[in-house]
Amino acid sequence: MVNSPSVTEVASILRLAIACAARRLSPDAIVAEGRGVLSPTLTAALATIELNGPLTPSELAERERVKRPTATRTIASLERHELVTRTPDPSDGRALLVATTAAGRALLRRLRTRKTAYLARRLRDLDPEEVATLERAAEILERLLDEEKRT
Repeated sequence: MVNSPSVTEVASILRLAIACAARRLSPDAIVAEGRGVLSPTLTAALATIELNGPLTPSELAERERVKRPTATRTIASLERHELVTRTPDPSDGRALLVATTAAGRALLRRLRTRKTAYLARRLRDLDPEEVATLERAAEILERLLDEEKRT
Protein backbone atom coordinates (compact mmCIF):
# COMPACT_ATOMS: atom_id res chain seq x y z
CA MET A 1 0.00 0.00 0.00
CA VAL A 2 1.33 3.45 -0.98
CA ASN A 3 1.18 6.16 1.65
CA SER A 4 -0.56 9.33 0.54
CA PRO A 5 1.34 12.56 1.18
CA SER A 6 0.21 14.61 4.16
CA VAL A 7 -1.57 17.93 3.69
CA THR A 8 1.65 19.67 4.73
CA GLU A 9 3.66 17.76 2.11
CA VAL A 10 1.11 18.62 -0.58
CA ALA A 11 1.19 22.27 0.52
CA SER A 12 4.98 22.30 0.22
CA ILE A 13 4.95 20.70 -3.25
CA LEU A 14 2.18 23.02 -4.43
CA ARG A 15 3.89 26.13 -3.03
CA LEU A 16 7.08 25.31 -4.90
CA ALA A 17 5.24 24.60 -8.15
CA ILE A 18 3.25 27.85 -7.94
CA ALA A 19 6.35 29.91 -7.11
CA CYS A 20 8.30 28.36 -9.98
CA ALA A 21 5.44 28.94 -12.44
CA ALA A 22 5.09 32.56 -11.31
CA ARG A 23 8.82 33.18 -11.76
CA ARG A 24 8.75 31.71 -15.25
CA LEU A 25 5.71 33.72 -16.31
CA SER A 26 6.84 37.09 -14.99
CA PRO A 27 10.24 37.80 -16.57
CA ASP A 28 9.20 36.70 -20.06
CA ALA A 29 6.20 38.99 -20.17
CA ILE A 30 7.58 41.90 -18.17
CA VAL A 31 10.80 42.23 -20.13
CA ALA A 32 9.00 41.88 -23.45
CA GLU A 33 6.17 44.33 -22.77
CA GLY A 34 7.25 46.30 -19.72
CA ARG A 35 10.65 46.81 -21.29
CA GLY A 36 12.18 46.00 -17.94
CA VAL A 37 10.47 49.02 -16.34
CA LEU A 38 8.10 47.18 -14.05
CA SER A 39 9.19 44.80 -11.37
CA PRO A 40 6.83 42.00 -10.36
CA THR A 41 5.93 44.12 -7.31
CA LEU A 42 4.95 47.13 -9.43
CA THR A 43 3.04 44.92 -11.83
CA ALA A 44 1.12 43.32 -8.96
CA ALA A 45 0.27 46.72 -7.47
CA LEU A 46 -0.89 48.02 -10.85
CA ALA A 47 -3.12 44.97 -11.28
CA THR A 48 -4.54 45.44 -7.78
CA ILE A 49 -5.36 49.06 -8.54
CA GLU A 50 -7.00 48.09 -11.82
CA LEU A 51 -9.08 45.30 -10.27
CA ASN A 52 -10.09 47.10 -7.07
CA GLY A 53 -9.63 50.79 -7.79
CA PRO A 54 -9.78 53.55 -7.41
CA LEU A 55 -8.02 52.94 -4.09
CA THR A 56 -6.48 55.08 -1.40
CA PRO A 57 -2.80 54.41 -0.71
CA SER A 58 -3.82 52.79 2.59
CA GLU A 59 -6.21 50.45 0.80
CA LEU A 60 -3.48 49.49 -1.65
CA ALA A 61 -1.08 48.86 1.24
CA GLU A 62 -3.63 46.62 2.92
CA ARG A 63 -4.41 44.64 -0.25
CA GLU A 64 -0.73 44.22 -1.14
CA ARG A 65 0.18 43.47 2.49
CA VAL A 66 2.82 46.17 2.69
CA LYS A 67 3.30 49.23 4.89
CA ARG A 68 1.75 52.53 3.81
CA PRO A 69 5.13 54.17 2.94
CA THR A 70 5.92 51.26 0.62
CA ALA A 71 2.55 51.65 -1.11
CA THR A 72 3.18 55.39 -1.45
CA ARG A 73 6.57 54.77 -3.12
CA THR A 74 5.00 52.16 -5.40
CA ILE A 75 2.27 54.59 -6.44
CA ALA A 76 4.85 57.32 -7.10
CA SER A 77 6.81 54.96 -9.34
CA LEU A 78 3.69 53.91 -11.25
CA GLU A 79 2.72 57.56 -11.59
CA ARG A 80 6.16 58.46 -13.01
CA HIS A 81 5.55 55.85 -15.70
CA GLU A 82 2.09 57.39 -16.31
CA LEU A 83 0.37 54.11 -15.43
CA VAL A 84 -1.74 55.55 -12.59
CA THR A 85 -3.19 58.89 -11.59
CA ARG A 86 -3.93 60.37 -8.20
CA THR A 87 -7.07 62.43 -7.71
CA PRO A 88 -8.72 63.91 -4.62
CA ASP A 89 -11.22 61.63 -2.90
CA PRO A 90 -14.63 63.33 -3.32
CA SER A 91 -15.78 61.97 0.05
CA ASP A 92 -12.62 63.03 1.93
CA GLY A 93 -10.72 66.07 0.69
CA ARG A 94 -7.61 65.03 2.64
CA ALA A 95 -7.33 61.66 0.89
CA LEU A 96 -6.24 60.73 -2.61
CA LEU A 97 -7.57 58.01 -4.86
CA VAL A 98 -5.31 56.08 -7.21
CA ALA A 99 -6.64 54.72 -10.50
CA THR A 100 -5.04 53.14 -13.56
CA THR A 101 -4.62 55.21 -16.69
CA ALA A 102 -5.45 54.00 -20.18
CA ALA A 103 -1.73 53.29 -20.62
CA GLY A 104 -1.69 51.24 -17.41
CA ARG A 105 -4.71 49.20 -18.47
CA ALA A 106 -3.21 48.64 -21.93
CA LEU A 107 0.09 47.47 -20.43
CA LEU A 108 -1.70 45.03 -18.15
CA ARG A 109 -3.70 43.67 -21.11
CA ARG A 110 -0.49 43.10 -23.08
CA LEU A 111 1.25 41.46 -20.11
CA ARG A 112 -1.71 39.16 -19.47
CA THR A 113 -1.93 38.24 -23.15
CA ARG A 114 1.77 37.34 -23.24
CA LYS A 115 1.59 35.34 -20.02
CA THR A 116 -1.50 33.48 -21.21
CA ALA A 117 0.14 32.71 -24.57
CA TYR A 118 3.28 31.47 -22.81
CA LEU A 119 1.27 29.14 -20.59
CA ALA A 120 -1.02 27.99 -23.42
CA ARG A 121 2.02 26.92 -25.46
CA ARG A 122 3.10 24.68 -22.59
CA LEU A 123 -0.39 23.30 -21.96
CA ARG A 124 -0.65 22.18 -25.58
CA ASP A 125 2.01 19.56 -24.81
CA LEU A 126 -0.22 17.92 -22.20
CA ASP A 127 -2.92 15.38 -22.80
CA PRO A 128 -6.55 16.52 -22.35
CA GLU A 129 -6.90 14.72 -19.01
CA GLU A 130 -3.93 16.62 -17.58
CA VAL A 131 -5.36 19.93 -18.83
CA ALA A 132 -8.69 19.08 -17.17
CA THR A 133 -6.84 18.30 -13.91
CA LEU A 134 -5.10 21.68 -14.03
CA GLU A 135 -8.42 23.40 -14.73
CA ARG A 136 -9.91 21.76 -11.64
CA ALA A 137 -6.83 22.70 -9.58
CA ALA A 138 -7.19 26.33 -10.69
CA GLU A 139 -10.84 26.34 -9.58
CA ILE A 140 -9.86 24.96 -6.18
CA LEU A 141 -7.07 27.51 -5.75
CA GLU A 142 -9.43 30.35 -6.67
CA ARG A 143 -11.94 29.10 -4.10
CA LEU A 144 -9.23 28.97 -1.39
CA LEU A 145 -8.14 32.51 -2.21
CA ASP A 146 -11.73 33.78 -2.25
CA GLU A 147 -12.33 32.21 1.16
CA GLU A 148 -9.20 33.92 2.48
CA LYS A 149 -10.43 37.33 1.24
CA ARG A 150 -13.67 36.91 3.20
CA THR A 151 -11.94 36.18 6.50
